[in-house]
Order: sequence, then structure tokens, then C-alpha cells
Amino acid sequence: MRRRLFAWQLLMLVAIFGVWQLLTQPGLVPPIVWENPDRAAFFFGEPIRIFKVIWAWFTEGAIYQHLWVTLQETALAFVIGAALGLAAGLWLGLSPTAAALLDPYVTAMNAMPRVVLAPIFMVWFGLGIWSKVALGVTLVFFIVFFNVYQGVKEVSPVVLNNTLMLGANRRQLLRHVYLPSATSWVFSSLHTSVGMALVGAVVGEYLGSARGVGYLIQQAEGAFDINTVFAGILVLTAFALVLDFAVAQAEKRLLVWRPGQSETEQL
Repeated sequence: MRRRLFAWQLLMLVAIFGVWQLLTQPGLVPPIVWENPDRAAFFFGEPIRIFKVIWAWFTEGAIYQHLWVTLQETALAFVIGAALGLAAGLWLGLSPTAAALLDPYVTAMNAMPRVVLAPIFMVWFGLGIWSKVALGVTLVFFIVFFNVYQGVKEVSPVVLNNTLMLGANRRQLLRHVYLPSATSWVFSSLHTSVGMALVGAVVGEYLGSARGVGYLIQQAEGAFDINTVFAGILVLTAFALVLDFAVAQAEKRLLVWRPGQSETEQL
């Protein structure tokens, strides 16, 4: 069943690129839409040329140094942002007084458009990887923070009271009750967080960098090379899917205690 579903998904992807290629061919779209028959290919690119760019990048090795830089920035932003979000979520979830005191400040910082911080981070940290990491951290932090905070607040009172009756101290409660509850919420947010870490890295590269996939896209856009722009977008999309798959595999290994869907239905 899974192979059949994958086959249909692959067929749909091929169909999308096939239709895209056909619609960008000169003379196919009526002239009332485009005065110049080559205008469609100029604005939307051609999949064949896009894949030629990607093929040249990987066969000639030009893309690897840029992918490595983007991977470093994404991984650092993801790990640091997730760790800070986990720590802050646990702290405020277990400290009602601190949560009430800091609530307006957390809300205000979350409402702030983080992208506008990119120029400030470049002034503070320079044009190296750390300005991109800082931007990515601000995007990841709040996603993980709110999920962990909600996970701690929604710990079952029955489980909590039973654990206290068994004589558990605060450290044991944190390890055996609060952390397992928060972990489920953390992994539900990490699939989004890894994408946001990548967004922060690429946006930072786009605004100011000498390396990275975002830098390649920015250079291609400056030259009006739409095929290279789409090539960069496709590479980033595949890159994000690989990172999301890695998070999914880590989730399966760390949450082996959580019942699957079939087990839940049987219960």
C-alpha cells in the first residue's frame, strides 16, 4: 500500500513538471496573455533547464560548499532554538509567577516580525554564519517554547497526583512526568521548527552573505536568471524534506513508548 501511494505521488510530481514544461513552450499560450511567445519561459522558467542547472551544480561540485554552509546555519539554529525553547517552556510552565510576570513581554516578542531583525544581527555578528543562526533561533524558539509550555500545563492531574502520592520529589516529577509530556509536544513542533530554521538561514544569506544556497538564489535573481532561482528553490525544498525525515526518524526512536495509531484504535 505504501509503495503504491509513493508511486502515485511520484506520478503526480512528474505530471506537474510535465504540464509546467508544456505551458512555457512558445506558441502554446494564446498571444492575448503574452505578447512575446518566449515571455512565459522568462517569467516561470523551464523545468528542463532548471534540472540542467541542478545537474551541473552537483556534477561539477559547485553546490556542495553552499549546501554545507546552509546546513551548518540550519542545524545550529535548530538545536540552539529548540534547546532554549525547551528550557524556557519548562521554566515558565513550572513557575506560574514568572509566567504571569513575563507573559506580556513574551507576547510582544512573538508578535515582532523577526525578519526585520536580520540587519541588526548582521551588525552585531557580521556577515558570517552566526547572524543567520541568530535569525533562525528567533524563528525556532517561539514555536518550541509555546508547545513545551502547553505540554507542561496539560499534564494530567491524575498522573501528577498519583506520582506525588508515591513520594516523587521535584526532580523525579520533572524527569518522569513533565519531560515525557513535553517531549510529545516538542516533536510535534520540530517538524515546523526545522523548516523555520532553514528559512532563517536562507533569508539571512539572501540579505547578506558570500556563501550558501540563499546567496546563489540572490545572485541569480540579480541576473534575472529565473531557471537558476527555481533550481535553488527545488534544492532547498529537497533539503528541507531530508531534514524533516531525519526529525521523523529521531521521533520514532525517542518516542517508542507512544502507542501507534493502530494500537490506539484497538484499545
